Amino acid sequence: MTYCLGIITQHGLVIAADSRTNAGVDYISTYQKLFDFSLPDQRVILLCTSGNLSMTQAVLHALRRDLKLGEGDTLHSLPTLFDTARYVGAKIRQVQEQDRSWLERDKIDYHCSCLLGGQLPGEEPALYLIYSQGNFVQATRETPFLQIGETKYGKPILDRTLTFETPLEAATKCALLSIDSTMKSNISVGPPINLISYAANSFNVKHQLRLRIGDPYLAKIRKLWETSLRQAFDQMPDIEWDHDLGNLQEDIFTD
Repeated sequence: MTYCLGIITQHGLVIAADSRTNAGVDYISTYQKLFDFSLPDQRVILLCTSGNLSMTQAVLHALRRDLKLGEGDTLHSLPTLFDTARYVGAKIRQVQEQDRSWLERDKIDYHCSCLLGGQLPGEEPALYLIYSQGNFVQATRETPFLQIGETKYGKPILDRTLTFETPLEAATKCALLSIDSTMKSNISVGPPINLISYAANSFNVKHQLRLRIGDPYLAKIRKLWETSLRQAFDQMPDIEWDHDLGNLQEDIFTD
């Protein structure tokens, strides 16, 4: 399992991913999940992968092969990010179809999914979640983030803090805290953490970070976040046990 997260605001994009691959408690490996296919000053294309590792690696190989051959559609030739999402979805279907019967025979889960974010000339930044079936959804102003992999532990902070107007630096901190919260609750998600922040209309990825195990900054934000949560918890008012007790008694006698 892994955890990948994309955030879009009016200021740009944040993409983050862990690097842990878990094939059982006795086999945990590290593989990169966040990839930059951008062309500086021309187009920004960022891709996160989650799911069956052999499938995602085969999809990445197919995308790179098309770029190398330069024939037909490629990540660098398609005119819109929507078309790029359809192209990546078609590659997922193609790769899965080649190995599906063999994997199904041995009851191996072959599903995978991707986050695609970026900006092409003449468009605003966009963010897509591409499903294993090749179809996809787009992040919106009302739902400015998308997740794949182990999503549940890192979602509450996103729901409570993010809006489309959130500054890019704040969205970046939120992404990192979301991943850290997931690592705290699930051993199948872990560092190194790859993080990219892209400012809208710059067409250059200027800020990217890789946080490894034991990184001082990662340890610092975890400690500060846990301290802040405890302080907020301590400031919550005690439960008022007599609150609305009359209605409860009335409901009992009525029933």
